[in-house]
Amino acid sequence: MHPDVKSTKKGKCPKCGMDLRLAQPRTEEVAAEDPAPVSGQKMNIPDVELLDQNGQKVHFYSDLVKGQTVVINFIFTTCTTICPPLGATFARLQKELGNKDVRFISISVDPATDTPERLKAWGEKFHAGDGWTFVTGNKPQVDELLRALGASSARREDHSPTILIGNDAKGAWTRTYGLAKTSEIVQLIEESK
Repeated sequence: MHPDVKSTKKGKCPKCGMDLRLAQPRTEEVAAEDPAPVSGQKMNIPDVELLDQNGQKVHFYSDLVKGQTVVINFIFTTCTTICPPLGATFARLQKELGNKDVRFISISVDPATDTPERLKAWGEKFHAGDGWTFVTGNKPQVDELLRALGASSARREDHSPTILIGNDAKGAWTRTYGLAKTSEIVQLIEESK
């Protein structure tokens, strides 16, 4: 979603085509209970068992995140609006950062459809290199992970074009707009190290 797009009636975002939804004002109490990471705060990431794009079992936290600098986005393979640009952004980031020690993770928000094979084919469209992992799994585990990362939505089409940048070793996490200029995202990644 684009936080700058506001409307007084239902409709579609003119930038990405997502359904607009009513924004609820956040109170201090709600914000304190929100599991979504706030810039600079440590996150409690569940170590759920998922499948990567090669059909291999992975434990999300211990195998992919623990002690690493990671960049995480949220996609689904049948998406025709924001997911392809999110994939293209990750491809540019991976190319620009080269072999720096940064792991890229794309989490499916549609695990019922997104099999490892579908994720692998989707990643190949963007020339995903080593260090870019796509994950899916059983819906309850994926839902638990999405809630913990502050990325759950009632409908897959309503998921946010958010990127999480985290340095687990430092316990520092930042949430940013996933369709921002690559240079801006690279700067945030470098600052997290």
